[in-house]
Order: sequence, then C-alpha cells, then structure tokens
Amino acid sequence: MGFPVTRMRRLRRSETLRSMVRETQIAREDLILPLFVVEGSGVREPISSMPGVHRFSVDQVVIEAERVRDLGVPAIILFGIPDTKDARGSGADEADGIVQRASRAIVDAVPDLVVITDVCLCEYTDHGHCGTLDGHEIQNDASLERLAATAVSHARAGASIIAPSDMMDGRVGAIRAALDAEGFDQVAIMSYAAKYASAFYGPFREAAESTPEFGDRRGYQMDPPNRREAMREMRLDLEEGADMLMVKPAMAYLDILADARREFEVPLAAYQVSGEYSMIKAAGERGWIDADRAMEEAIVSIKRAGADMILTYAAADIAEKL
Repeated sequence: MGFPVTRMRRLRRSETLRSMVRETQIAREDLILPLFVVEGSGVREPISSMPGVHRFSVDQVVIEAERVRDLGVPAIILFGIPDTKDARGSGADEADGIVQRASRAIVDAVPDLVVITDVCLCEYTDHGHCGTLDGHEIQNDASLERLAATAVSHARAGASIIAPSDMMDGRVGAIRAALDAEGFDQVAIMSYAAKYASAFYGPFREAAESTPEFGDRRGYQMDPPNRREAMREMRLDLEEGADMLMVKPAMAYLDILADARREFEVPLAAYQVSGEYSMIKAAGERGWIDADRAMEEAIVSIKRAGADMILTYAAADIAEKL
C-alpha cells in the first residue's frame, strides 16, 4: 500500500505553522464600526436585539470614538435618530442635526479617525421610507435633492466619506455634483451600490426606529435572487462618481462580493448587517456556538470573498482580540 507524498496536514500541525501559511488575514485597518446617535446627554442605551450595541448621545459617542481609535479601528459610520420626524425628513440636512453635531464633535476630539456618514431619509421620515412620497409612491427624482442637501450638510460638518444607502436611481451623481458645487470635491463617496431588500435588517430597524409605516422597500432595494443586476448597479454608481462600492448584506451575498472583486478594481466594502451580527450573538448566548470563533469566521469569510473594508458591529471586539 502506497502512502501519499503530498500530505496537506503537514502545515496544519501547530498554530504557528497555520499562521505562517494563512491566506487571509484580518487587520484592524479593515474594520469600520457603525454607531447610532440620539438626542440627549449621558445616553448609552443598550439595543435589546443587538447584544453589545448601544445608542449614544453626542457626548457619549465622542467617548466611544476615542475608544475605537485607541483600539486601532480607523473609521466609524454614523446613523442619526432624531427626536422628531416628518414626511420630507427635514432633520436629515439640518445644520444642527444629530449626525451633523456628532460628526463635528468627533472630528474635533478625534481628528485622526475617519468619519463616514450614512445618507438616507428613512431615519428622518415619519413614514420610514428612504425618499419622499407622492401618496404611497416613493418619488425618485424629488428625493435626490433631499439626499444631495443631506450629503452637503454632512460634508460641512466634517465627514470625510459620504455613504448613500437609499438606493434611489441617480443619487450618486446628484450627490457628487452637489458636493463639488459646494467645494467638497475631496469628500469621497462610498456607495451602497448593491443593497438588497433583506430580512437581515430587522434589528437595525429597531435601533434606528426606521421601520416603514406601510409596505416595504422592495420597490427600490435589490431583489435577493438577482446577481447580474448587482454588477449593473455598481457600474452605474462608478460612472456617476462613486469612489468605493459596498455590498449589503455581506454574509448572505458573498457571491456578489466575489463577483465585484473580479469585476472592479476600486475599493470594496461589505456590511455585516444587524441580523447577521445578532444571530451569531444570540446563538452564543444560548450556548449553541462559540460566538467569538463564529464571528471571527464570518468576518474572515467576508475578507476572503474580496472586501477591503468590513462594516461590522463587532469591529471593536475584533480589534481587541487582534
């Protein structure tokens, strides 16, 4: 009986050997931490459906940003939850809005941390949709003006990267034109280019208080079975001026991420969304899995599929362990 000459197990015998031949490495520089900001002072409110995640008032989000910087995470992305909402999402572009104040405070206190701001209307509208309405119909073109004004207000507040997540057609071009016209040609755009109408967003909608009052978002977010369409969306956003592209969610759409990596040479981000994060945490709390190992495995899968940047609520925890 012959024995194999090639023995794949030879390089798996110890952690040192495994680390020497490891093909995919996670670094702190790969990570972006999403943060939720609310009105008030001294607020660090746990989000029940997202273990370990909080809503912060502006004074507290600055402290969190300093902690994140000290851990070596290079960037955060801000989501604002205002006290009052209306049909047009008026709070989205207010100079003294919640994200604008948080951005200015973080830029002043932690200037070496990159501030990314999510640009969408869903957290600011009383109907919970990502654009303005005509009856129950989302107005695409009318929404572009609101989104562009919001992006400019974020740039004025010090954001380095604008991340539009609304999935209105043409919003990257409208935002790029508005930023350039106001002298913010150096502010980058990270487009939520392939954002799917996913069931994995549930905990986020609790955190951001953005559940639609009627219907759903399947009329403007992508249909989960579609693969080729994602490449069209990404190509269009690049033509309109996007500097970086994002796939959202991440884990259920690793094939889309891998396709994008083969197709495009620009930086790619992927968002491990609230449901993907929370299901690992919940299973860990029940003792069904080792949550730390499962989270690490999930993040590695996103990097292995082609992401340069990973948005994850576990960013600080992962950075502590690296």
